[in-house]
Amino acid sequence: MITPSEDIIHLWATFAGAMTAPTFANALVLLDGTILAPGRRTVTAALRVLGLTEGSTFGKYHRVLSRAQWSPMVLSRLLLGLLVKTFVAEDAPLVLVIDETLERRCGKQIVYRGRFDDAVRSTAQRGAVTSGIRWSCLCLLVTVPWSGRLWALPFLVVPVLSEKTCQKLKKTHRSGTQWAAWMLAKVRRWVPGRQIVLVGDGEYATVELIRASQQGAGLLVGRLRWDASLWAFPDPQPPSKRGRKPKKGARLPSLRQRLDDPATLWQPATFTWYGGAAKTVQIATGSCLWW
Repeated sequence: MITPSEDIIHLWATFAGAMTAPTFANALVLLDGTILAPGRRTVTAALRVLGLTEGSTFGKYHRVLSRAQWSPMVLSRLLLGLLVKTFVAEDAPLVLVIDETLERRCGKQIVYRGRFDDAVRSTAQRGAVTSGIRWSCLCLLVTVPWSGRLWALPFLVVPVLSEKTCQKLKKTHRSGTQWAAWMLAKVRRWVPGRQIVLVGDGEYATVELIRASQQGAGLLVGRLRWDASLWAFPDPQPPSKRGRKPKKGARLPSLRQRLDDPATLWQPATFTWYGGAAKTVQIATGSCLWW
């Protein structure tokens, strides 16, 4: 059987504390085979490329992903620490990128399966719905020596279940933004004291996620429409007042109105994106609007 180099063995040893010794030994075989396997990287393909013939021993490797006891959160924390130590300077902020992807899967044995809107197969005239698993992926944005572009390295992935699937499994339903706030709180506990910048598309430009970012002393970068409806945070409700608590406060001016308002105060700010050229932009004082 092919054996990896000493550098790869030393790298894998970082994750040894997340599982038992027998499970970790079987996981090392799957990891080495996944690196070398061409085409689809299944468990069987990973074992065959290492010279293991199919037989009764194949079952113990399949059980690593189905029955073995190990914590994905512990592995994610160890992986994030390794990535930060390798690619990010001590005084640099952690730039995180979050997005969702749809894995098209079908079958009665896939318990997390649901029906979601498929953006890849949809067109402007017709929307497509696909059966599968929707994953929310959190990545660390880094620079690598062999490329001039930024790389997004995933380290934490959670399934975003549909309401119908949550009812079937008797789980609490969470939206994509709620899972993003949960993952942001996890990263804050894993790397305390580091500034975190979370970057997402228009789906994550919500008041709920902005509040989660501010509570963790972080920064949220999202995309908004010029005519987006902006609302302030709700005021604290007195204990004597009955009824439901308000979810939003007073209406705020839109981004277009703030840009055209001559009373808007601007201040220059200089950003350096991971060792690149510095860029000076104008930021509206006390808001998220920049130009």
